Amino acid sequence: MNDAGGARLLPWTGSEGKPCYLVGDGTGHVSRVADTVESVQLGMADDLLDHVADMLADRRATPAQLRFLLARMGEALADVRRIAESRGARLPVLICEESDRDQK
Repeated sequence: MNDAGGARLLPWTGSEGKPCYLVGDGTGHVSRVADTVESVQLGMADDLLDHVADMLADRRATPAQLRFLLARMGEALADVRRIAESRGARLPVLICEESDRDQK
């Protein structure tokens, strides 16, 4: 359950870094834009993972280059976590009553 009572957590933040939520059936324009943004964010995170492997294998990488890459990875991780929270909150919840569990 999320803080917005079933609304979709969007893959971007509002003013002051506060979460943005969308209330709807998931078929509108903003939902499609959110899906596209999520796809781009996940693709960027994947590209960064490839770059990390290359950078760590390169003994000539400077501390400044590694700090820059680490900062981008932190941003990507925050995006991926927000996507996971959003998608997890939209999964159907199976409710098993205590009596159903006791019978099994």
